[in-house]
Amino acid sequence: MISASPELLEAQNRDGGWSYRRGGSSWTEPTCYALLALAAAGRDVSEAAQRGVRWLADRQRADGGWAPRPGVDESTWVTALVLLLPGGMNGGVNTARAAAWLVAETGRESTFVERLRMRLLGAPLDPSQAFDGWPWFPGAAAWVTPTALSILALEKLDRRKSQASLRDRIAQGRGFLLARRCRDGGWNHGSTKALGYDSDSYPETTGVALLALHDSKAAELAAADSLAERQLSVCQSSEAASWLTLGLCSRGRRVRTTPPPMHSQTIELALASVAEAAVEGHNLFLE
Repeated sequence: MISASPELLEAQNRDGGWSYRRGGSSWTEPTCYALLALAAAGRDVSEAAQRGVRWLADRQRADGGWAPRPGVDESTWVTALVLLLPGGMNGGVNTARAAAWLVAETGRESTFVERLRMRLLGAPLDPSQAFDGWPWFPGAAAWVTPTALSILALEKLDRRKSQASLRDRIAQGRGFLLARRCRDGGWNHGSTKALGYDSDSYPETTGVALLALHDSKAAELAAADSLAERQLSVCQSSEAASWLTLGLCSRGRRVRTTPPPMHSQTIELALASVAEAAVEGHNLFLE
């Protein structure tokens, strides 16, 4: 059994949420990752978990989504993180409204208006624009990380209640990821030719993309698997190492590495616990 980090438990705020660093105000992203870590440790019904879930449930917006923190008047990508929590940790959350918000979101570059604008300008269309990814916030371009996490969130919902609309949107997101691979086989923020030249991949985005493509049989992913293993062997970032571990484990690869040292940031501590559970065969993102 994975043990919950004492530092993580001690960092919970009085209002039930978590900050990015101990002592700060509560935000949606670190709260979700902290709750995933508690679930990995088998503490999903603990008092700490219940307080965190209440914090989230009280902050669901009228449109069904979540803002990054109280005081921000817009739902964003963090909605996917709430939907990734285990079924027993979404008490008070309206998952149907959250799912509807998430399914409707798409990157600006793949909208009809943007495609029409590019045609009128005579600009060539990027083939990857044929697929709808997800942006960090509404009205922006789609990026790899929010797309990967949104795919995983909708897959989790589809496993609970199979819906064709969810599967169609998942397929679009997967097409986006496969079309946005870098020349080395991995992924960066989302553009394969930033500033006019080929871009190299990042370890954290390569890990999260492989996790979202966990059951894909696409032949081109063999290069991504091998790259992720090389990246993990030299990785100096705890957060990136956790994402690489999660991605490789989801693809059936064995992970043999010593994790880099961690700091006291909430997401680092939480992801390390979730990745450790995945190594032991318990991947919360795929259950």
